[in-house]
Amino acid sequence: MLTLAACSKAPQAETPVRAVRTVVLSDTGGQLEREFAADIRARTESRLGFRVPGKVSQRLVELGQTVRAGQVLAQLDGQDLRLQQDAARAGMVAAEATLSQASADLKRFTELKAQGFISQAELDRHLTNHKTAEAALRQARAQSGVQGNQASYAALSADAAGVITSVELEPGQVVAAGTPVLTLAHDGPRDVVFAVPEDLVQRVRPLVGKSGGVKVRRWGSSEWQPATVREVAAATDPVTRTYQVKADVGRAGFELGQTATVMMNAPLRAPEGVRVPLTALAEREGRSVVWVLDPKAMTVQPVPVATADVSGNTVLVARGVTPGQELVTAGVHVLSPGQKVKRYQAAVAAASSVSPASPASVASAAKP
Repeated sequence: MLTLAACSKAPQAETPVRAVRTVVLSDTGGQLEREFAADIRARTESRLGFRVPGKVSQRLVELGQTVRAGQVLAQLDGQDLRLQQDAARAGMVAAEATLSQASADLKRFTELKAQGFISQAELDRHLTNHKTAEAALRQARAQSGVQGNQASYAALSADAAGVITSVELEPGQVVAAGTPVLTLAHDGPRDVVFAVPEDLVQRVRPLVGKSGGVKVRRWGSSEWQPATVREVAAATDPVTRTYQVKADVGRAGFELGQTATVMMNAPLRAPEGVRVPLTALAEREGRSVVWVLDPKAMTVQPVPVATADVSGNTVLVARGVTPGQELVTAGVHVLSPGQKVKRYQAAVAAASSVSPASPASVASAAKP
């Protein structure tokens, strides 16, 4: 008897029944909510610069200052411009005097021609001189007007009311004509500006002009507000390889430069598929698998899947599972094929006298 007892096999320990969280798959139709970081900008931003070159003598505004239309923002040293204006005015006076003399000569020689004292050729010469004097006067007047405008360009003025959002000049700095030195954000509607990757731009373009195509939430706020996509860039940014998108948010509570979040319902790259939590995926023998629960036998089996796209904590499974199946979403790293499991019950629920929930109710409560 002792020999028989020594040769008998030791009883194997039973595999423990694991408690797992589950979720019932639902058909997403390939739709997923995408969120993008954004900022609030003015609909119109003007980069202002002097129309003439010169040395900056004064800067009359500061960064963030509110300005009105026509307000002087900066001033150039206009001494040279004023001298050029004076020279142009002197040229105009000289042209007026020349025309006056030519008009008097033409009148006298016209009378002499009528009396037969001069030839027609002589009269034609004085007539030409008169026309030349008239043209010279028009040229001098135009030049005087140009120089007058040039002198006025020494003062950089705001084209519209708004806020100064950048300053790139200081007194004493020499600037070239047309160099941007100030940025003015015009008062008016605001845009929320964000960037989308290349694979989503074709999904965003149909939203242009559709009211409420995206939703916007300001930083620190939990309220979503509808916005209308107004513009999608025609080409990608050369550095980030993303497309810039602008959506109209009006002026309701949005401040310039404020951070915001944009949410949109974007179709994913796979035309068909189901969305599952990222925690439901596991790796087994070098392949991605999910653990499918048999609600009758309360056992699990690994099923290989093909993933299509990942966004945040959600992955789109293109092949391998179908809507209606119940997947394990927590505890996948300790499971084995055919293992007995039980649905996880919270401590409060376990302590209560209420009977365990049915598979359908548990799966419904675990839906994302």
